[in-house]
Amino acid sequence: MELWQQMIRDSIHTVDQLVEKFELDRSVAEQLDEFFQARINPYYLSLIRYPGDPIWRQCVPDKIELEDIDGVEDPLNEDEMSPVPNITHRYPDRCLFLVTSQCGMYCRFCTRKRKVGDSDKISMKSFESAFAYIEQHTEIRDVILSGGDPLMLTDYLLERILKRLREIPHVEIIRLGSKMPCVLPHRITPKLCEMLKKYHPIYVNTHFNHPWEITPESTKACAMLVDAGCPVNNQAVLMKGVNDDPAVMKELMQKLLKIRVRPYYLFMADETKGASHFRTSVEKGLEIIDKLRGHTSGLAIPHFVIDAPGGGGKIPLLPKYILHQDEDKMILRNYKYDHYVYKEPKSVIEKTISPNKVEIEISPGNGKIKEPHKLKKLKEVRIPEYAMND
Repeated sequence: MELWQQMIRDSIHTVDQLVEKFELDRSVAEQLDEFFQARINPYYLSLIRYPGDPIWRQCVPDKIELEDIDGVEDPLNEDEMSPVPNITHRYPDRCLFLVTSQCGMYCRFCTRKRKVGDSDKISMKSFESAFAYIEQHTEIRDVILSGGDPLMLTDYLLERILKRLREIPHVEIIRLGSKMPCVLPHRITPKLCEMLKKYHPIYVNTHFNHPWEITPESTKACAMLVDAGCPVNNQAVLMKGVNDDPAVMKELMQKLLKIRVRPYYLFMADETKGASHFRTSVEKGLEIIDKLRGHTSGLAIPHFVIDAPGGGGKIPLLPKYILHQDEDKMILRNYKYDHYVYKEPKSVIEKTISPNKVEIEISPGNGKIKEPHKLKKLKEVRIPEYAMND
């Protein structure tokens, strides 16, 4: 048994452990266990500094989850967009392939808690129909392995999936959606990395939400993946009491770049049942992006998006940088709130092709009433208009 597997076995997950470790009321702990089970492995548990801190909030069950009457089971409408078991096909050229129900740590804000932890909901028995669907849909060039967490599979099982996908000619890119580099970095081993090298291009989308999650262990795990040729991107979720502070978010993004992880997305928290207490206002997210842009490298600024409820996909959001726009100009503001005018270009060629017409009148001269022969039929002159620099 590998170290990471032993750490999964040693995780806090039972009602008795929740009561003993976190002093939860037993009846509350039982209800929470029924609603969405806990799993906190020893490594991630060690990152907690005090009760209620940003790490605690992400992993320790809270009775407030049971009071959520606004959230829904499937906010992104994934099940309706699942043509066969284990596949969600929302975008034209890519699909989500759920390969396991298990995770290294169960996040309390999980958007897929209706399935995670339940092998009947995400079953390996359905893999064949999933492969067949991908084979038949030649528009799919990008497959995202998720779950659960695909790195909960053994190297052997994961390689079988990768090998099968690489046999499909139109599949160009494979992505692993894994939180393991953050919550259980011991899973990233030399053996795993050597195996992944055989099936490039493979991208890893991971999930750090707070600077405290960037440790020597997670730094090493990310370095191993990058050195193995796997670009690593981060998808953070904006959460109240975790990272809803511009200084915290800037520190997180800058530290990610230091460990060669690209800030990719910052998501508004989904309208997931049991997770409404994590949600902030959209204005808070825009404020944070506004405090990043110009104050740090563009490399450190993720796309701020809402994954639209009902399955509308990711919709990007930006602070208001355009203050006014008309046919001649735009008035912009920068990160210092200074204002600038950007003039729309005027096409010289366009104006030359369609010149202005000027009506003229030919006056006879020298007392003659007859018009000059060459100007006899002249009634107008076409004058090109040239754009001039003010």
